[in-house]
Parts: sequence; C-alpha cells; structure tokens
Amino acid sequence: MKRRVPKVADLAPLMQFKKPELNAKRRRLEKALTIEDLRRIAKRRTPKAAFDYTDGSAEAELSIERARQSFRDIEFHPAILRDVSTVDTSCQILGGSSSMPFGIAPTGFTRMMQTEGEYAGSRAAGRAGIPFSLSTMGTASIEDVRDANPDGRNWFQLYMWKDRDKSMALVERAAAAGYDTLLVTVDVPVAGARLRDKRNGMSIPPALTPATVLDALPRPQWWIDFLTTEPLAFASLDRWSGTVAELLDTMFDPTVTFDDLAWIKSQWPGKLVVKGIQTIADARAVVDLGVDGIILSNHGGRQLDRAPIPFHLLPEVAAELGGRTEIILDTGIMSGADIVAAIALGADFTLVGRAYLYGLMAGGEAGVDRAIEILSEQITRTMRLLGVTSLDALTPAHVTQLVRLAPRPAGIDHSPG
Repeated sequence: MKRRVPKVADLAPLMQFKKPELNAKRRRLEKALTIEDLRRIAKRRTPKAAFDYTDGSAEAELSIERARQSFRDIEFHPAILRDVSTVDTSCQILGGSSSMPFGIAPTGFTRMMQTEGEYAGSRAAGRAGIPFSLSTMGTASIEDVRDANPDGRNWFQLYMWKDRDKSMALVERAAAAGYDTLLVTVDVPVAGARLRDKRNGMSIPPALTPATVLDALPRPQWWIDFLTTEPLAFASLDRWSGTVAELLDTMFDPTVTFDDLAWIKSQWPGKLVVKGIQTIADARAVVDLGVDGIILSNHGGRQLDRAPIPFHLLPEVAAELGGRTEIILDTGIMSGADIVAAIALGADFTLVGRAYLYGLMAGGEAGVDRAIEILSEQITRTMRLLGVTSLDALTPAHVTQLVRLAPRPAGIDHSPG
C-alpha cells in the first residue's frame, strides 16, 4: 500500500473539537452515564454521615445487595425484526398517568443530603411527568411541595405514629393540598439497626464535631449550602435533636394492625396503597381489605436485614393478585433495565429512592433531572432492544430470573401466622 503525506483538507473533517462546557455542575452531570456514576459523584461531594444515611442499610446490608443482585441475575429474551421506531413508555397508575413506569419514592431527611431536597425532587418529577412521593419524615411541608409541583402528581407517605391524632392531621392536610394517593408504610414498627449511622454518630440536624469538620474540608459547598439556607426542619413534626433511630423509636407505633389500616382507609378520600409488603400472605390480606395498590418493598434493606427480595416475590404476587390490585415494586432499582424487567414480570409501576437521591447529591435539581433522564433513556433503549413498543407488550416471556440464592426444600410455610 502506497503511503503519502496527508493533506490539510483531508485532516479537517477529522478535527472536530467539542465546545468546552464551562459550567462545572453541568460538566460533571454530563459525564454521568449511569446511576452508579451519579453515586460516585455524590460520594465525593457529600459529607460521610449524610451520604452513608442514604447509601447504607441495616446490619450487614445483605438485603440491599441481594435486591440489586437479583436485577443483575436476569436474562432478557429479545424479539428481532420488529418496528421499534416509536416507543411509548407512558402508563396509567392509581387513577392517573405517568410518562414513565417509575416515580420518586418517599425519602426522609432529604434536605440533609442536599439543601434543595424535596423541592428539587418534586419540581423535576413534575417536569418529567412522573409522580413524586413526600415522606412523613420529609424536610419540606406538604403545602410547600404542592406549591413546588402544582401541576404534577403528588403522593403522601404515612407512618402511623403513637399519637394517632397527629397522624391523621397529616392525612387531612395532604387531602386538602390535592395529593391523590396515600402510601401507608407498614414495615417500621421500630427502627432497623442502621450501623453506618450509629458509627457516624448520625444526628438530626448534623452535629459539628472534629470528625465532621475534617470531613467537610474537601466538601465545602455542601456545608456552605447547609449553613446559608433555611434550617433543616421536618414536613410534619416539631424540630428534633437526637439520632435518627431515637426519633423513629419515639414516634412509630409498634401496635399497628390490619384494623388500623382499615380505619385509615375509611378516612382517606383518594387512592390508598400499602408499602412494605414482603409475603404473599400479607399481600393477599391487604388486598382483601380493598386497598388500591401494594408496594413490594423491604424498605431498601433498611429495616430487617435478610428480608425477602421484592423482585423475587413479584412473579408469585402478580400471578395471584395482579387482576385485583395494582402492584408497585421498590428496592434495589439502579437502572432502566431493572424497571423494564419488573414491568415484564408483573409490576404495574416502580419507585426509585436512592437512584434519585444520588442525582440530588451529585447536582441538586439538575442532578435529579439527570437521574430521571438516565433511567428514561435506559428504559426506552431496553424496550427497543427487546422488540417492544409499549409497556403492555412486556410479558414474563421477556425475562428469566436466574437462580443464585435458592431456598433449601424443607416444606415449611414461611408466611407469618
């Protein structure tokens, strides 16, 4: 092959220089291609106690790792030669629409992670056309979130407190503010053993100690934001000075039963969903009470370590109850492919908590936008590669759950009595 000296005209088409991005936040968010990328950025920018509160779970943290591994342990079965030029990712859930098959899960102490907190999450959700859930332990009021997301779908998550009047006062406020769905969390009779928080001396509000000051030095922006914005307060309770576990054990009522759930349902005018279902027997029991939906969730692994894996429970629950109630999956979702797999195996919808919080910590409201964008792009691409153009076209034939952790045959009924 003959060689020659390249001409300038030949080189010109190859010399494509990208316009530099001068905005540092935009630059780092553009580099994030996955939720895991956002997690790494969040860890660099957030003090250890706040990051670990978000990232950690209970005891040995086996539940969250198993939940994430369950999504990695799947095999997709694509169909070829389908026209996938147009893909519809929208769905109907709990009497309303969503542009994507996921919404933002309720998370507590959110403004501690990044000062924009629920304001950023609700506004981003509203722009994206997906639901936003406000936690009882949120750090923006019911009314302020409504005002931040006036045209979007707002859901309220309820913990039943020992003071029932205070609990129901929150329910009345949420109804008056136009929240269309109440999520009643039932898996927190007491706080789980969140060891990272204990080791970090995690308190509300964060305490300035020699260790936290040293940790703050490479993360000055977090502290500047924290100290120059409105003090951290809760959406639904008085200010608290103590550890997270102490707060939970002081507030939450370990005596709540199915009768209480039926009573709450009678008080709420909108859709009612039970969050924290972990057995087929409990799923059946709450559906028999007439709830509108269930959320298969082990609280992100933050309560009972070694709890059942929601994604593994999904096919059985969907097979028995899919026609009677709407099924939402929570815990362990880190990609759009995870969401597609859940829909294929019978979920009507999913919720993402940590995935959105990693975006929040990485870049505030713009980071939440980026997290939603990443998940949305992954959902669309996965659907196209599977050869489907709508969520209704996803079926169990598209996914196989590969076996890693399988129970030993013992003939034991594990449903609580």
